[in-house]
Amino acid sequence: MADPRGFMTTPRKVADRRPVAERVQDWNEVYPGTPGKAVLPIIGKQAGRCMDCGIPFCHQGCPLGNLIPEWNDMIWRDDWRGAAERLHATNNFPEFTGRLCPAPCETACVVGINREPVTIKNVEVAIIDRAWDDRRVEPEAPAWHTGRTVAVVGSGPAGLAVAQQLTRAGHTVVVYERADAIGGLLRYGIPEFKMEKKVLDQRLKQMRLEGTVFKTGVDIGTDITGEQLIERFDAVVLAVGSTVARDLPIPGRELAGIHQAMEFLPQANRVAAGQQLDDQILATGKDVVIIGGGDTGADCLGTSLRQGARSVTQLEILPTPSTERPVNQPWPTYPMIYRVSSAHEEGGERVYSVSTTQFNGDESGNVTGLEVNEVRLENGRFESVPGSNQELSAQLVLLAMGFTGPQRTGVVEQLGLELDPRGNIVRNADFATTADRVFVCGDAGRGQSLIVWAIAEGRACANGVDAFLQGSSRLPKPILPTDRPLLV
Repeated sequence: MADPRGFMTTPRKVADRRPVAERVQDWNEVYPGTPGKAVLPIIGKQAGRCMDCGIPFCHQGCPLGNLIPEWNDMIWRDDWRGAAERLHATNNFPEFTGRLCPAPCETACVVGINREPVTIKNVEVAIIDRAWDDRRVEPEAPAWHTGRTVAVVGSGPAGLAVAQQLTRAGHTVVVYERADAIGGLLRYGIPEFKMEKKVLDQRLKQMRLEGTVFKTGVDIGTDITGEQLIERFDAVVLAVGSTVARDLPIPGRELAGIHQAMEFLPQANRVAAGQQLDDQILATGKDVVIIGGGDTGADCLGTSLRQGARSVTQLEILPTPSTERPVNQPWPTYPMIYRVSSAHEEGGERVYSVSTTQFNGDESGNVTGLEVNEVRLENGRFESVPGSNQELSAQLVLLAMGFTGPQRTGVVEQLGLELDPRGNIVRNADFATTADRVFVCGDAGRGQSLIVWAIAEGRACANGVDAFLQGSSRLPKPILPTDRPLLV
């Protein structure tokens, strides 16, 4: 155990962010330096708050099963090398989760039953950022090669996790990405102010040195068909994500100035990285309305503010969440409570319990506003409140309402893969699909989810692929609940 009285004597404290007036002027991470450096002065005492519970429910909260009490104790004892080793034992990319994960481990923390939970996420990012600074993160090339080949389609967190695990198991792994750079949504969906792309690039360098091969600008299903991929490789892993955006088919949807979030955010990321774009979607000087109250909507909010939007309003159809854990979401579940991200600190207005009924436009076909109704949830259905109609001004509307599954055309169709009622690719407990030698992991099989789930699925899928190729596998396999339809 770390400090035996730490959870009683030390109050919870998180890393301080840069002042809002400063950080909205640039695209750098919102913390001074890195989040790991920002938290270093307090991290020892914060790690000491861990109780080293007899039953560590933080393990249950984390899909990766991170060994949280172990590395908390090591940090309290100033054993940074040991902490980094224990962290990497379960998580390929803690620098990603330490920045982007909503930390379900913290809501499952035993200290959090009647006090504020341990700052697990801050400890995690401090460990990995210091490990990179101390050059303790080294390539782990396999000692021998199996002669088996694996294609991984998609280079988001799930694809990168399965690729790294299989490469380290001795297989020859080729990762295909249809974009011009590796990383999937980590590259072009996550804004720089949440994770600078140098964080991604340093991990990709490690993977290349380990032997993973990356191919960009290759659209599997068009440039290479599904059948050709099967012919060339011993196994294929689809980590194509959930990319079909949920739309809002209401009157006026055809007006110019209404865009999906994943049309807007990738352009902003490219420009922040120094690329030149024609006809970029910009929020500069506009009233921006974001439909969708989740993380993607918050990313649009922070990006719009940095582009100089005149005003930003984020709409959510659900009621305003409570600031306290609801009684029907008891510990250690992940509760739906009112959360304030770094983007929300920076400005904009959040409006709850509203539904958009119509987009309005001018004679030139450009959006000028939208009409909304107040709604209330009754018997599981949203009912409009009479007389609550109002119009919001908007010259840019961003749809951030989530995703409905992987792209059906292309490789999914070519391989004849079975889909579940949610539109996700069906797989069994070993992540094998209905097509021979084809596996799936991440959002494409699970549905839209968290980055920590994507990495966990990639690691678990790698175990299944390795066992298929070798007869058995020594790769670790996170224990994932089967909350999606599986093959019998």
